[in-house]
Amino acid sequence: MHTYRSAASIAVFCAAGLFMALGCKSLPPSKPESQWTPQEARGAVVYKSGCARCHYPTTTQGLNGPGLQAITKVPAMPSGAPPTDERLVNVIVHGRNMMPGTQLDSQQMQDLLAYLHTL
Repeated sequence: MHTYRSAASIAVFCAAGLFMALGCKSLPPSKPESQWTPQEARGAVVYKSGCARCHYPTTTQGLNGPGLQAITKVPAMPSGAPPTDERLVNVIVHGRNMMPGTQLDSQQMQDLLAYLHTL
């Protein structure tokens, strides 16, 4: 018999996995917007136009996908894989589970990665 989980329960599971990976440590804070480089600011625009409808940037709490706070600073992404730029690019370009792939040019991708490193 198959058990189907709702998107909300999957998001809670992913957030719990992130919490367990970090133990009781709190996540590092995001870099203040006032300190962003021009590239990070451009990445925030890419994020807002393509990612923000499904991912919160400053919490691990899920929206339609997992929250992304400290996504580049934790030992593992919700999938369990280490959060290397290469893996992040792979998920962004090809999608994963319910997340569709997103086509960005190389500058947009580099800007987005720079922004993700601020979270």
